[in-house]
Amino acid sequence: MTRTVSREEWLVARREFLDREKAFDRERDALAAARRELPRVKIDKPYAFRTHDGEKSLLDLFEGRPQLIVYHFMLGPNKTEGCTGCSYIADNIAVGWQHFAARDTAFTLVSRAELPAIDAFKKRMGWEMPWVSSAGSDFNVDFGVTFLTDEAARQYNYGRGQPGAGDRPGLSCFVRDNDDVFHTYSTYSRGIDMLLTTYNYLDLTPLGRHEDGLPHPMAWVKHHDKYAR
Repeated sequence: MTRTVSREEWLVARREFLDREKAFDRERDALAAARRELPRVKIDKPYAFRTHDGEKSLLDLFEGRPQLIVYHFMLGPNKTEGCTGCSYIADNIAVGWQHFAARDTAFTLVSRAELPAIDAFKKRMGWEMPWVSSAGSDFNVDFGVTFLTDEAARQYNYGRGQPGAGDRPGLSCFVRDNDDVFHTYSTYSRGIDMLLTTYNYLDLTPLGRHEDGLPHPMAWVKHHDKYAR
């Protein structure tokens, strides 16, 4: 429990802390700039995605824009509902994804499930953002979010994963130069924490995320239609 002080003392402490916040902002800006300078890899494999407008290539997912963000959503074959953590992230994306186009950036969720399963869960959650199926494609495996063996899963998050075949969450960014597509960035695990604006709000509060004592940090998260009203 923090101490209780006068408004004047609080203002002194708050101004001192603002210096730390400003230093963090500058470091975050520098990190973002360095991220943009990372090298890129040309995509030569012809990935195919199933959509309601027929089969599309990775280039097609750009919708004519120069950039593409893909969120790797954990909804695998024979599943009827998505991962609660990915759904939590999608809830946060759902309120703002329309703004990406204003910055010449396309966005889509990608899952291994077939389109009917994606459509049913998307409707249940009330989401409108694009969501395509990578069923029959190597896309998820190649971008480090699906592991076919327990041992392969150790390679998740650039070699920091734990054994356990199956899907994992992640986000990947791509850029195109005419018809050439390049992979520029992927992040996994705690790296996608920045997508959770709910956490950003909670981090401003005195109790914070309030996750101490839970089996794992997001053990409290449910699909939004399962919370008590």
